Amino acid sequence: MKITRLELLHVRPRWLFLKMSTDAGIVGYGEPVVEGRAQTVAAAVRELERYLIGQDPRRIEHHWQAMYRDAFYRGGPVLTSAISGVEQAMWDITGKWLGVPVYQLLGGHVRDRIRVYAHAGGATPEEAARSARARLAEGYRALKTGVPGGPFKIVDTLAKVEHAVACFAAMREAVGPEVDIGIDFHGQIGPAMAVRLAKALEPHYPMFIEEPCQAQNVDVMATIARSTSIPVATGERLFTKWAFREVLEKQAAVILQPDLCHAGGILECKKIAAMAECYYAAIAPHNPLGPISLAAGLQLDACVPNFLCQEQVSLGEGYLKAPFVIEDGYIALPTGPGLGIEPDEEALADKLFEGDWPNPQLRYEDGSVSDW
Repeated sequence: MKITRLELLHVRPRWLFLKMSTDAGIVGYGEPVVEGRAQTVAAAVRELERYLIGQDPRRIEHHWQAMYRDAFYRGGPVLTSAISGVEQAMWDITGKWLGVPVYQLLGGHVRDRIRVYAHAGGATPEEAARSARARLAEGYRALKTGVPGGPFKIVDTLAKVEHAVACFAAMREAVGPEVDIGIDFHGQIGPAMAVRLAKALEPHYPMFIEEPCQAQNVDVMATIARSTSIPVATGERLFTKWAFREVLEKQAAVILQPDLCHAGGILECKKIAAMAECYYAAIAPHNPLGPISLAAGLQLDACVPNFLCQEQVSLGEGYLKAPFVIEDGYIALPTGPGLGIEPDEEALADKLFEGDWPNPQLRYEDGSVSDW
């Protein structure tokens, strides 16, 4: 079997889908994208295409090594995201060729259903509570919210902390103690304020704090982790097993969130999960992207013993012929071959665009640049 063609589709709201064709008539799908840089990743895929055409897609590990190591400059979000989407498509093809789900090729499933969480929140406590209740009505039993009130300065006011806590407390009251709620600091909050905010949130029992600070300085994140009883999560802006090594060694987080569209694909994230298992750390794959990303994540979640919860923003309605279904907070174990999905190309036709989705630009009151 040989790869014959790679097709790229920019799909609204901000996704990039890859369709890989073979001379055996088997087609595989992947999602190679960096938010706000989809066109750049598409160019990287086209560069990889020169190597991939004519290759056997079932030699997944070999091709991963070639795509990653043949580049003198290794890693980074653009290259590893391009590799991730290609790798997902090769797993999809291999699973379809053998007639089994991808997780069956990675040791088999260790669970019968997969827990997922949805996003909720609002600018006021009332909005936040209303949003949380709506998610419960949709069948979710785990949520994630953000920190309202705009970007925090390195040292910010008590009023901002109290407002953020009030919004989280309203969500907690709305859903009760049986529902988990994570909170995403999004790397926007400096270490000092992250410690203060975490302490104020502790009485309301967040499931985790995500990205309490930027991930480039792992020692700082480790300091924050030691300052709070709330589990720290990170990983969406880390790429390949090498970046996660330091986080584990310094115990800067107990929940790793590799993104299967950024970190290197399904097998690379399986390796990251195995590393985390040695440190008694959990895996909660990051996914603010599309249904192909979710499908890849579910294959990993099915076969990882230390899995916690799967993020998602789209179950595939309007994108997949058979969207995923939430039941009591879970998605049933996928049973179809490969990634277990079939994109609805007719439905996708009116969602295609040029891929020019811009990253938000956040500013402080004085006009200076804030992290997004």
